Amino acid sequence: MTPRLRGPGSLAFAGSTPCYPRTVPSSTFRASLRHVSSSASSSSSSSPSKGRTFVRIAVVAATAGAIGAYVRWQQDSKNSTLNPFTFTHYELVSREPISSTSSLFTLRPVRPGHNREVYEAAWRTGVWSVMFKQPQLQIGRDYTPLPPIEKVLDAAENTSEGEHQEPLRFLIRRDPHGEVSRYLHGLSLGTTVEMRGPQIECEIPSDVKDILFIAGGTGIAPALQAAYTLLRRENGTPDARIHILWANRKREDCLGGSNDNLQSPDERPWWRKLFSSSPATAPETPSKGLIVKELETLKSRFPGQITIDYFVDEERTMIDKQSILRLTKSSDVSTSGGKLILVSGPDGFISYMAGPKLWAEGRELQGPLQGMIRELDLKGWSVWKL
Repeated sequence: MTPRLRGPGSLAFAGSTPCYPRTVPSSTFRASLRHVSSSASSSSSSSPSKGRTFVRIAVVAATAGAIGAYVRWQQDSKNSTLNPFTFTHYELVSREPISSTSSLFTLRPVRPGHNREVYEAAWRTGVWSVMFKQPQLQIGRDYTPLPPIEKVLDAAENTSEGEHQEPLRFLIRRDPHGEVSRYLHGLSLGTTVEMRGPQIECEIPSDVKDILFIAGGTGIAPALQAAYTLLRRENGTPDARIHILWANRKREDCLGGSNDNLQSPDERPWWRKLFSSSPATAPETPSKGLIVKELETLKSRFPGQITIDYFVDEERTMIDKQSILRLTKSSDVSTSGGKLILVSGPDGFISYMAGPKLWAEGRELQGPLQGMIRELDLKGWSVWKL
């Protein structure tokens, strides 16, 4: 681009006829011409420099703008898609009571994102959780999503917003001493909640064909996850099995659940009832709780591949060595491949079954195998505490 020249000198340098008085001596005119030529030359050399400076400034400004736009796009993408590094906004759309102490929470992303791909990658891997933030105290707690159910997936696919409608569901117990659980149970529908994840709690190896899951209370959520992951794998075979032993304090938490492998208190022979304590309470209605219904749905979807046995403290039924041995021995005969025992529930429950987990260097570690499972000395079974 030809630089524009400004001032009297530029006009003379451009060849215009200057209007000088005729009385100007020739020597003065020559000196003036030299001055004009020098000024024009100086202006000519400085203008390209100014042009180059302008170009540099424009390039820097455009680059900075592009970087800023990219950063904003990255931030918006993270804020709309569940990720392990930043908190994503979800909306509480429903809270359905399961029992007097726990509820089923359903949340969906506030903004559209790529959440389905994130969820699916986590489901393929194993058991995973997300962290809920309590904003007033700036603390967080991990909760395990329940597997999606068919009607939820169908509803998501039929909406124009697609992934924006795909929810996550959580079974959360109200803990009187738990800051996060009390905060969540106190929220109104429509409230925005911040979540971060996924966090893989246990990767289920591809060679595992048999899982024994020992769950206490809301530990049934990761048990449902493990069943969902194991039984729907693309490389899965019909000989994959999962056996769930689920312990609760009250029958209301597993209302309507009936055992697949063990005898329920009301199914025992009359002569055994004479020599054992009567249950404190018994189911009064044939209705089934929401979590029991979901377990039944999984059983119908994968017939013969999942079994559940229920234990209730108030009915004086407990997970004992014989109930574990019965399932592990039958699995040794019926399947080949990797065998995995998973234990999930309150800290005291995990410690009783497999020994406590440990904290070291800011991380939670498995700790040595102890408790009831160590006493059984099971061969060929790996154990993981959740």
